[in-house]
Amino acid sequence: MAQLATESAHRPVESAVVVGAGMVGLATAWHLQEHGVEVTVLDRSGVAAGSSWGNAGWISPGLCVPLSDPSVLNYGLKSLLDPDSPLYVPFKPDPSLARFLLGFARRCTPGQWKRTMATFVPLNQRAIGAYDTLERGGVQATSHEAPIVAAFKNPDDAAGLEHEFDMIRGAGLDLETEETSPDVLRRTVPIISEHVQRAVSIRGQRFINPGEYAQAVADAVTARGGRVITGANVRAFQHVREGVRVDLTAGEPFTADVVVVATGAWLPELTAGFGVKVPVRAGRGYSFKLPITDPAARPVAHPIYFPYERIACTPIDDGLRVGGTMEFCDTDDPLHVGRADAIARSGRDLLTGVDWEARDDLWCGNRPVPLDGLPLVGATRVPGVYVNGGHGMWGITLGPLSGELLAEQIVTGRVADELRPLDPLR
Repeated sequence: MAQLATESAHRPVESAVVVGAGMVGLATAWHLQEHGVEVTVLDRSGVAAGSSWGNAGWISPGLCVPLSDPSVLNYGLKSLLDPDSPLYVPFKPDPSLARFLLGFARRCTPGQWKRTMATFVPLNQRAIGAYDTLERGGVQATSHEAPIVAAFKNPDDAAGLEHEFDMIRGAGLDLETEETSPDVLRRTVPIISEHVQRAVSIRGQRFINPGEYAQAVADAVTARGGRVITGANVRAFQHVREGVRVDLTAGEPFTADVVVVATGAWLPELTAGFGVKVPVRAGRGYSFKLPITDPAARPVAHPIYFPYERIACTPIDDGLRVGGTMEFCDTDDPLHVGRADAIARSGRDLLTGVDWEARDDLWCGNRPVPLDGLPLVGATRVPGVYVNGGHGMWGITLGPLSGELLAEQIVTGRVADELRPLDPLR
């Protein structure tokens, strides 16, 4: 274990190791290169092998809000009695998870939501611009501008989302929404079934194929002389005279001026003892791909959100990625097929022209959910070791921006105002 210390002065940074090849880690590596830093990215599995591959791929600052909404408590208690609920907590003894959920519940107050949202607002305002920076800088991928269509079978079920819109606007975030009649909805998004009676379009959002986009960022990093090494399982860090040594479970160690830990839900395993005290748990999401079998159901040009069922749909290639669920379990637990089946049962009446029996590309990923709802971005107590993680459901939305801001902090020593509340040592 490294000796804990405080840097008395900012040191020049010429080399960096980034641990984690998801969107957050790769964006950090790309922005470090923008400052002339030699970068090596290490991942134990592969590019976008974790939460960055099968998620909805929404760049949705209009929906990027704290999870600690007061309504979550009532919803959560009801969910425990429903096996098909989007929120799933396994019934098994887990004192650590129980403490986490109780701590989270205590934060589900209107005041806490407002304070946390005040931190999100300036980040949300810059999130889309961070994608423009990547794409102007040579990343060969495109973020597609399109409204997110929120749809409801029961028109009254939209009241909760409308209340959330009011709170978001009250917090200072511009949010443009537009009511869409059922007739117009089915003309513009024909894959939505006749059971849907109300829809609201959330404008100013974007979406991507997250796995492809992350690979494009990785390709840009290597094209500029960086290294992306997979199959590298990091075991520990050691502060040494040359900087920071990264020890692997197998193979020779790496040494660099700085290390950035961007391992998502596995972040606590590598930062224990580094002063990062905010608990982070895995909140698993599930997704699968649906083939569109009826040509009349095309085109699908917009992401679709069913808030009541907590289902997100995104056009991917020639099909539709359908995802949902917040499952609290251990990071290395096996995939539970029943959670995907529950999404399918909830979604059957919502879409038309798709084959629910032919779904494939079943995936689950561990979202890193911090207890206080805020990402952890910045320096640890160990000289040269930084953290970029804990984005919860918003790693795609905020990952490129947090990578940009952290790279600036690492190279210049200046901490942007947007990052100060995200201090990993809070």
